[in-house]
Amino acid sequence: MALPKVLAIVLAGGKGERLFPLTSFRSKPSVPFGGKYRIVDFVLSNLVNSQIYSIYLLVQYKSQSLIEHIRQNWGFSSVGRDHFVTVVPPQMRMGPEWFQGTADAVFQNSALIKEHKPDYVLIFGADHIYRMDIRQMIEFHIEKNAEVTVAARPVSIKEASSFGVIITQADCKIAGFQEKPKDPIPMPDNPEMAFVSMGNYIFNSEVLIDALIRAEKKKQHDFGAHVIPELVERGCKVYSYDFAKNKVPGIREYEERGYWRDVGTIRAYFEAHMDMLGEKPVFEIFNTIWPIYPSKNDTPPAKIFDGKIKNCIISDGTIINGGKIENSIIRNGVIIEKGVEIRDSLIMDNVIIKENSKLYRVVVDKQNIIYEGEEIGFNQEKDRFKCHIDSSGIRIIPRAARYKDWFKEIEHV
Repeated sequence: MALPKVLAIVLAGGKGERLFPLTSFRSKPSVPFGGKYRIVDFVLSNLVNSQIYSIYLLVQYKSQSLIEHIRQNWGFSSVGRDHFVTVVPPQMRMGPEWFQGTADAVFQNSALIKEHKPDYVLIFGADHIYRMDIRQMIEFHIEKNAEVTVAARPVSIKEASSFGVIITQADCKIAGFQEKPKDPIPMPDNPEMAFVSMGNYIFNSEVLIDALIRAEKKKQHDFGAHVIPELVERGCKVYSYDFAKNKVPGIREYEERGYWRDVGTIRAYFEAHMDMLGEKPVFEIFNTIWPIYPSKNDTPPAKIFDGKIKNCIISDGTIINGGKIENSIIRNGVIIEKGVEIRDSLIMDNVIIKENSKLYRVVVDKQNIIYEGEEIGFNQEKDRFKCHIDSSGIRIIPRAARYKDWFKEIEHV
């Protein structure tokens, strides 16, 4: 039996307004995550680990950072014309407008689908932190003889009111949708749980093209709100795939099964980082069988001269001269001087933290300097003059907010 031909389209154009100010200069998928990654690396790693190598990445808002990241880190060698990660900006062939929604983004690039001639088209988002063997979802799609398959995850009935709920039959066929309902309909086999859509889809290519044309004629631009419900109403074979049943190699016993996080807010983004810390983390980043492929860099290994470090992730090129660092993630090229105290924080690339400064629940974006003796995270009245304070209480120093001082400082490093 010949293997099906699969084309992946990753929707990576999100503004990420709720992640401000981390998205002041970049789109949500290109926001740094963990010690060496960006958010987009998770969906791309899942695709590549699942042996899916034909990938179009649709970008839109503030895309230059993302384009550069893909160019530098996701180039395939010339092993075949079907092995590529190609960035596709808005072509505006339908007029001067940018993408009007998820379905419109794919519709405007339907020529790429017709040119590639795949059996199945994957439509996946680029905004989430998770591991997934996508081959298992494809196998489910084929076994059910489905026309469309929607990845779904079970959540408690109490949580389900915050999501789009999928109503399924016993055979997993989708019978309807509820948009953030007060009384969610539970899963057929578990009255305590409900299915919610993850925004990841598999389409038979002919069904997708037809559905996009129909949606365009009606000026309907979203998969979750328009395309999928319309296909269900027409009686198409639309099924839900239970993400909780997906088995990824290398997952440890102590990890949360079916781990999936939408890091669309500062709080969610911060808490997902904390999920990677600890001897038995909720989400174990060290998985050599199913790796998340990091950004390539030429920085040397980290150097630690002195200090007390507990429950941290320390990336390449970091120099630690002393102090105390706890429950924190330190990315590439950070310099930490004597007497510094950092707790429950995320320090991004090329930050200099001067002597005797203190940080608590702070996100410091790239290319910044924390001044000698400065304290952030302890006094809201003082902090509001120094940084952005999220509604969760987390402090954020935007990218290159202190660039001039940082540039002067590195001349002496």
